[in-house]
Amino acid sequence: MALKRFAMEFGMGTDLHGADYTKAAVRALKDALWHNSLTMAPAFGFPREAMQVEVLIGVARPDLVDKAAVAAVLPYGTAKVTVEEGGLEVPKDDGSLTVMANAAAVVYFDVEDTGGAAHG
Repeated sequence: MALKRFAMEFGMGTDLHGADYTKAAVRALKDALWHNSLTMAPAFGFPREAMQVEVLIGVARPDLVDKAAVAAVLPYGTAKVTVEEGGLEVPKDDGSLTVMANAAAVVYFDVEDTGGAAHG
């Protein structure tokens, strides 16, 4: 068996007033997921819990993101969350920040590796 990519979704999230990087990251992942209804698991006979989802978050301060809170957004499957430098910090007149995060969610299933051969 081998992990095969089945879907990739992207999202953006913000925290307008609190400079909460986790809140922006959670909103970015929700933006990526909530616009979709992936029916691949049942279409291929997999339980939804078999999904392995790699989540990549980009924010200006990666150390301030709670990875467990981001992973908790996923309704099923196994999550691996990676946070790296990215996103934006937008300064406001009062000295505070608006925080923007980007998210990519990549869905994998463990499937038989056919080596790319066509079946006929």
